[in-house]
Amino acid sequence: MTTGDIEPRVEYCRRKYPAAAALLAALALGCTSTGVRETGESALQRELERRGVSRVVVPFALNEEMVAWARDSAAETLRERRLDRLVEVVMDTALLGVEYETGHTGSAVEVFENRTANCLAFTQMFVGMARELDLPAYFVEVAHVESFERSGDLIVVSDHVAVGFGPRHTMRVIDFGQRQEDDGWRVNPISDLTATALFYSNRGAEALRAGHLDEAVAWLEDAVRIDPELTSAWVNLGVAQRRNGRAEAAEASYRRALEIDPRGGSALANLAVLLRINGRTDESEELLRLAATTRNRNPFTYIALGDLSLRYGRLDEAERFYNRARRLGPDDAAPAAALGEVLLRRGERRAAEKLLRRAQRLQPDGDQRIDRLARLLAGA
Repeated sequence: MTTGDIEPRVEYCRRKYPAAAALLAALALGCTSTGVRETGESALQRELERRGVSRVVVPFALNEEMVAWARDSAAETLRERRLDRLVEVVMDTALLGVEYETGHTGSAVEVFENRTANCLAFTQMFVGMARELDLPAYFVEVAHVESFERSGDLIVVSDHVAVGFGPRHTMRVIDFGQRQEDDGWRVNPISDLTATALFYSNRGAEALRAGHLDEAVAWLEDAVRIDPELTSAWVNLGVAQRRNGRAEAAEASYRRALEIDPRGGSALANLAVLLRINGRTDESEELLRLAATTRNRNPFTYIALGDLSLRYGRLDEAERFYNRARRLGPDDAAPAAALGEVLLRRGERRAAEKLLRRAQRLQPDGDQRIDRLARLLAGA
């Protein structure tokens, strides 16, 4: 079992970030602004250059083919119907037909060429096209829409971004996500700069996920240059720096994230793990207590905290963390298998066997934790 980085958010569409045992973040593939028109995007491009960004990408910029396509598809429609028409042509499989796909945050040009997008990539393209049609679309972050999934030894925490249109009190939201319900969420407009920083953060998290550490650090350093208040980018940068052997830089990034959001569970947990690795146990313990008291809804954060407790023989504490993870993720096998190991160490073999069977039902193809518990029960 591993305890790694506990990152926050990242893949914005469901925007993704890493989490406990490695909480991290989002997706990526390279793209350039070659051939992209300089119109309304030129001011943003100049601002990116002013901020010292190493690779300048305006993710919602269109090329000439996209401009012509958008105008041919919707420009002749009455202005009050133009937004509806753009939604139709973008989603119609006989026309553009963009399909939802996780794993890569493409630029607007990439989405147009590949016809696949996550929600951030889709939103970037849609906003660019809408503005080309004189529709004042903007970016919105959808709060309290969050999910968690494992990717190797990273836990990806996903939030959500969408298109906003109209005054805030009567805002229309155009959403390319796959939410199961609409209760309990709210939308907050964000600037073009923040939306661009999210794009860079996603690309960095995707590179991190692929093990391309130098590339990940470069994207994420640019993300925090673009928006120094983007907490998730700072945490993702810390994860990339720690994995790249830059422990001091990682600590500084985690602490910068905590300056912005003192209750950030991912920053607290990542920093605690880093301090523990470096032998600063007392400070690490205090941070873990703070992380445990934050309103953290990510079950994998608690699994990572439980792993630390188990490593140091604090079985009661590990059990509490794993039980909290089970309550937050009742359909995930990892908390059940982790708790089974705690109970086995206590000599409660039958209870551990029961948890193993439950974990195997939840994930029949097995995983590292399930296999480990099975070996321990077999006496290996």
